[in-house]
Amino acid sequence: MSTPMHRDEGQGGRAGESTSRPAHQSAHEPRLEPASGQFALLRQRRFGPFFWTQFAGAANDNLYKFAFTVLVTYQLQVSWLPPVQAGLVIGALFILPFLLFSATSGQLCDRHEKSAMIRFVKNLEVLIMLAAAWGFLAPNVPVLLLCIFLMGLHSTLFGPVKHAYLPVMLHARELTGGNGMVQMGTFVAILLGNMVGGLLMTLPASSPVAGAQAAALACVVVALLGRLAAARVPPSPATDPGLRINWNPFSETWRNLQLARRDAKVFHSLLGISWMWFFGAVFLSLFPVYAKEVLRGNEQVASLLLVLFSIGVGLGALLCEVLERRAESVHRFLSPLGAVGMSLFAIELYFASRGLPPVELMDLSTFLLQPAHWRVMADLLLLSLFVGLYSVPMYVLIQRRSPPTHRARIIAANNILNALYMVVSALLAGALLGAGATIPQVFLCIGLANAVVTFSVFLFVPDYWRGQ
Repeated sequence: MSTPMHRDEGQGGRAGESTSRPAHQSAHEPRLEPASGQFALLRQRRFGPFFWTQFAGAANDNLYKFAFTVLVTYQLQVSWLPPVQAGLVIGALFILPFLLFSATSGQLCDRHEKSAMIRFVKNLEVLIMLAAAWGFLAPNVPVLLLCIFLMGLHSTLFGPVKHAYLPVMLHARELTGGNGMVQMGTFVAILLGNMVGGLLMTLPASSPVAGAQAAALACVVVALLGRLAAARVPPSPATDPGLRINWNPFSETWRNLQLARRDAKVFHSLLGISWMWFFGAVFLSLFPVYAKEVLRGNEQVASLLLVLFSIGVGLGALLCEVLERRAESVHRFLSPLGAVGMSLFAIELYFASRGLPPVELMDLSTFLLQPAHWRVMADLLLLSLFVGLYSVPMYVLIQRRSPPTHRARIIAANNILNALYMVVSALLAGALLGAGATIPQVFLCIGLANAVVTFSVFLFVPDYWRGQ
């Protein structure tokens, strides 16, 4: 059964609907014209404070995770948490709340006014980071692990709000640009969080502020900055204030997945987005060992790969709105084009990685002097750019087609699927490597699998070809 589309979600919401108003505006309020471009949204209160709130949250998640990982990997020996397992344990604890509480967070978002939910989540983040600061200074690893789980809970609560807020506060014509900005901001925040966390933890003990102290202070400061931004997020109405909360996460998770399945186009778009996280997680998880074992580069080279991937996704996400403004009909081809590019450059990365000479570990400057490495970097940048092109139109389709009263719960179902797909991606990559596959061969397999999976998605979602 297909869910009917709503006027404010974008039925007829392409170019030419400049007179449409965001869903939060009443008929008696002055009509706001759509922003002149995606960056112009940052100057408007309905988007700017929200953008910086989510940016600070994503940055803090990764600053804290990476600083803690460096602490237990290099600086603090814990017999029951060996360094080889620390990253896996931290990652698992962070993603566990997405599986357990996404269904509940979707209900809370649909029932309550969204700016109040955002401020509640940011208050929670400040409290968690104060506890984490004590854990860094003590140092107390169990407390830091508990805070990892709680920061995962913080992100779980914020996820449905993030994507349910945009279609309420933005015009239909602004959704592509708004989603592109959020996608770009998320990956830039991930990059900056990891870089700052790593740099702070390398501060020597002889410096005025040692690494753990600096990381503790930074986590609290970023949380407070996010809370200040959240204070300026304008109110938006609850979409289902009479909703009765089902506190059973298992039955509600099943109910949310069934809710998403009511509209086949929405459900297959959810699967398409989850596949994007599956695809990206394989590359992100293998960058350190790929840099060391295949490219023969040191930690600086591994960081460069992360920088290229983050920049590429951000550029691709921003490019969606640019291309859409140039031609009304181009939006329907962006996700298929992104899928083709993802496969093409994943396969090309396999060929670019073959035959590299076995040498001693190189630093960044030596690595950049080798012409063969520029081909690898170009492949990675273009691959991630097409990831951005692929994902943004899918988020927009979900936001436009989901009924407002259930939108946050459908986004919550997406978060559950994302988490499951990322877990499966780690298991599959590990199985392929355990079976003797090389890392470039894993990239080749993922590129070929991407062609099959995304073709299946677009086969069931013809809206990408006929227009949304």
